[in-house]
Amino acid sequence: MSSKSVVFVTGGARSGKSDYAQSLTETHEGSLLYIATARSLDAEMDERIALHRRQRDLRWTLLEEPLDLVGRLPEAARGHGALLLDCVTLWITNLYFHHGEDSGPVLQAVDRFCALLPDLEVPFYLVSNELGGGVVPANPMARQFRDLAGTVNQRLAAASDEAYLVVAGLPLKLK
Repeated sequence: MSSKSVVFVTGGARSGKSDYAQSLTETHEGSLLYIATARSLDAEMDERIALHRRQRDLRWTLLEEPLDLVGRLPEAARGHGALLLDCVTLWITNLYFHHGEDSGPVLQAVDRFCALLPDLEVPFYLVSNELGGGVVPANPMARQFRDLAGTVNQRLAAASDEAYLVVAGLPLKLK
């Protein structure tokens, strides 16, 4: 992998995608930046966040940014050996509700993010959920979001140098 590679990792819930992306990130020298997009809104999410923190050693620093990745990432990335964004799906969820369930501004933010990727100086690992493999959601908002997530994943995979699908903890290289 080149020094500027972008690697997209997707999979279903509890597929092992985050663990796989973290293990790839940890192969790099130096300090590592974990970019967290989750918001702590309840006790269950607090526990998920705490679990992720326990799984990282002292090489990791943390950037918590639920919305403005494009604005914060260039400065935050400086001086790190590699970056891990976990997760894209929570980022676009935050944007989706921030913009009143309007997909347009979300896709614009994703396009700005994709345009930023070639300028980063270090390997960057992106984790995203694959939402399109299950039952069609029963309500229009959930269907719209599922479709949005699929479009975002396609755009990020296209902008990445490598892409993996993780199922049952096993990575399948897509590109």
